Amino acid sequence: MNNFKLLTFFILTISLFSCGSNSDKKSSDFSLKISEDKEEFQLGEEIQVSVLNPKNRKIDSVAFYFEGQKLQAENGNFRTAIILDNYKLGNQPIEAHVFTEGEKQEISKTIKLFNNTAPISYTYEIVNSYPHDPEAYTQGLEFYNDTLYESLGQYGKSKLRKTDLETGEIYNEIKLDDQYFGEGITILDGKIYQLTWREGEGIVYNLDDFEQTETFAYNESKEGWGFTNDGEKLYKSDGTEKIWILNPETLSEETFIQPAHHRGLSSKLNELEWVEGKIYANTYQKDGVAIINPENGAIEGLIDFRGLREKVTQHDKLDVLNGIAYNPNSKKLYVTGKNWDRIFEVNIIEK
Repeated sequence: MNNFKLLTFFILTISLFSCGSNSDKKSSDFSLKISEDKEEFQLGEEIQVSVLNPKNRKIDSVAFYFEGQKLQAENGNFRTAIILDNYKLGNQPIEAHVFTEGEKQEISKTIKLFNNTAPISYTYEIVNSYPHDPEAYTQGLEFYNDTLYESLGQYGKSKLRKTDLETGEIYNEIKLDDQYFGEGITILDGKIYQLTWREGEGIVYNLDDFEQTETFAYNESKEGWGFTNDGEKLYKSDGTEKIWILNPETLSEETFIQPAHHRGLSSKLNELEWVEGKIYANTYQKDGVAIINPENGAIEGLIDFRGLREKVTQHDKLDVLNGIAYNPNSKKLYVTGKNWDRIFEVNIIEK
């Protein structure tokens, strides 16, 4: 075979192979149109969703879905209306199943749903302060039966410890293997759950003796940041705009919320704490704590902790605010930071 024929054969072969490899990728004949041609909405708004049919194909019926719920459709006009109330915030897809000439085509379009009110602004007052290990790179902080538990991070230095709030005395402590970077902790049903950062798994311990009993995979998320629970379910942040909700039996990530205020989504939510039905979450490298509705992700309040870091001993290793602990018995709230030498009891005051 001469060079020209060989080149022609090669080109035809590549062309045929390429066509064959994409044969199963079929674009839809339909698309969705959202009223007002915008993508961002707030709770309480009503939007109109309709199917565009540029090829004028015969449509038998259309089924619309939003947040897993089937919507009432005006099949004569192949459209529906959605009142954006009682839905989760964040990036939410609207889906439509179009039935046409013996086949079903699925189409979708994502909207951003925000809260309809701005967060309430809070500041703080210091009630008391207590000693804290300045070598502790705090990643998780939680009270259980009036005793403080803490997770420390950094590779080769990660630990889990149990301490006395007033004196700083360490009652019990274990060091994690060097391949782990410790993150958030939470305590539920006699077990301590500790996240690791980029290792893709969490660790479960007995509460009494810190004996490791099992590990669990993250499934959907890629990192572990903050951890808390509501007495039944576990809530886990991962640095993205999502807070995952875990099944306490299987520890699988079953669903999530996306914390949002009235103008956008929030990410880099780090240490989490359950406080009287709300999730308190500090934003990594910021001096603020968000108060989040766990039902829909609405950020209902923001606590400004600026100035608190200046009230601890200043040194080279001093790092950011990170550590929220609420004692449900005394109804008191405590905050600290990475390598801070004090833990502060604070009152939250509306500005």
